[in-house]
Amino acid sequence: MSFRTIEWQDDTVIMIDQTRLPGEEVYNTYSDFQSVAEAIKGMIIRGAPAIGVAAAMGVALGARSIIADTHESFFRQLDNVCDVLGRTRPTAVNLFWGLERMKRVAEAHRGASLTAIREALKKEAIRIEQDDLTICKNIGKWGATLIPDGATVLTHCNAGGLATAGYVPRLE
Repeated sequence: MSFRTIEWQDDTVIMIDQTRLPGEEVYNTYSDFQSVAEAIKGMIIRGAPAIGVAAAMGVALGARSIIADTHESFFRQLDNVCDVLGRTRPTAVNLFWGLERMKRVAEAHRGASLTAIREALKKEAIRIEQDDLTICKNIGKWGATLIPDGATVLTHCNAGGLATAGYVPRLE
């Protein structure tokens, strides 16, 4: 079985609505950072890694919608996007990790055009998603060597593919 919890697709963010599980498998499409913020706050998406990915994608969506003539105006508005996303789940460590990573990318491209900054943020959000999938695959690979066949593993809180960017058995 393979599924994605969150994914960047055609300049939108697709998320499985975890409030509808297990009864229904519904995917919502988000095209602006405010709706991503509401999804995080409303627990549509759960689990530390998934929330971090959602925050990064929210920043990328927010950057795309900023109307600015100057870098100063762009960065001021980008800070607002990050503040809105940061208020959604104030105890979610990965949320702030994702926001800080996106801020560092924006700062690293400060001298570039606003179009280039927006593109760098989009690429970073997608990279964070892909990194999470790779990390999970490697955790499974290495963890499998430590857990004997037939063993039971007890988790608490949000765990497994739904707590991450998804479950994709084979990443190329």
